[in-house]
Amino acid sequence: MVSDKTNHKENPMAYETEYTLLEDVIQMLAANGDNKFSRVIEKVVNEAMKLERAKVLNAEPYERTEGRAGYANGFKDKTLALATGKVLLKIPQVRGLEFYPSCIEKGIRSERALKLAIAEMYVKGVSTRRVSDIVEILCGTEVSSSQVSRLGKELDKEVSAWRARPLGQIQYLVLDATYESVREDSSVVKQALLVAIGVDYSGNRHILDSAVAGSEAEINWRNFLEGLIRRGMHGLQMITSDDHAGLRAAINAVFPGILWQRCQFHLQQNARAYVSRKDDVPVVANDIRKVFNAPDRENAERYLTQLVDKYQKTHPRLAAWADENIREGLSVFSIPQNHRRKMRTSNLAERQMKEINRRTKVVGVFPNADSLLRLAASMLIEQNDQWQSEKRYLPESDDRPASTEIYRKRVA
Repeated sequence: MVSDKTNHKENPMAYETEYTLLEDVIQMLAANGDNKFSRVIEKVVNEAMKLERAKVLNAEPYERTEGRAGYANGFKDKTLALATGKVLLKIPQVRGLEFYPSCIEKGIRSERALKLAIAEMYVKGVSTRRVSDIVEILCGTEVSSSQVSRLGKELDKEVSAWRARPLGQIQYLVLDATYESVREDSSVVKQALLVAIGVDYSGNRHILDSAVAGSEAEINWRNFLEGLIRRGMHGLQMITSDDHAGLRAAINAVFPGILWQRCQFHLQQNARAYVSRKDDVPVVANDIRKVFNAPDRENAERYLTQLVDKYQKTHPRLAAWADENIREGLSVFSIPQNHRRKMRTSNLAERQMKEINRRTKVVGVFPNADSLLRLAASMLIEQNDQWQSEKRYLPESDDRPASTEIYRKRVA
């Protein structure tokens, strides 16, 4: 306690700033609640940026010190639109070295990528009122090819570093893809955005990678999956995905012998194509759900046999389809019971795809594949960062492998 008091006497301004800020924030929340939450964010972030500048300069304002690295040079106003409302940020300026607050830079990565995609459209002559408005927000009244190129390179460095980071033990892998419109020369084509999400043996989620490919052909999925192994992913027990021929072939080639779980949600959706009467759809759905919700594999197989027998005469196509396909959704019975509910579908990836689709609608047609990857990866990086501060997605596993798996040797 004595040392704390001494420090406050030596630097009373630091103690006073901390105390005043905390007191102000508490009073604002107590008086206004959620109505003024954006003001609270504004005050906290502005103070955080000032503290970060002081740390970079190695000196407080007006402090004379031999270790000073540069000089404070006022502030620049920046309005940032958040879900809670607009906030006015006072961005600290520095003379003598390059500085930009990391708390702002990290928080708006995906926003920069979205605006940059539209700016690229503007530069390429695809100009609309909407494009012009966003370009004005991004770069002022004018934007040049060199500005767009510079901004793109800055974001691409962050994305490339994230996509090259080492991976470790991953227990479960969830794979999914979505298609977006990309301009290619004088035409517009659909490009596949591939995404891999992993859950480690501690039960934590990680977005492992994303890539843009011409299609979901085996060669594209294989290159994508082999990239995960080259970065050190190992320990895999099960892969969950939808049934796509190219993806299935790639999984068999890269991960032979690893459990594959076909998404139960998609199986339910697929079954509808074999039910002719609308009134029968909920009945069939309940019968399939009974199979999936069985307490173990043995009972699931028994319920499946009953389902096939039940519809053999009234819905022969459904019975044949169920007998051939539904077992692919039962691999999940081979993993711990407290992991099954969340790993039996590809919903973990589907939710991310929906969020990406929501943002890509703003762009419409991407000017190139790099622009699509830049936006998607920026969003995924931010989601991955958020996951690392949240509680476990699954209970910690007791059967963590002691060494890497054989399949690592398959990729040079």
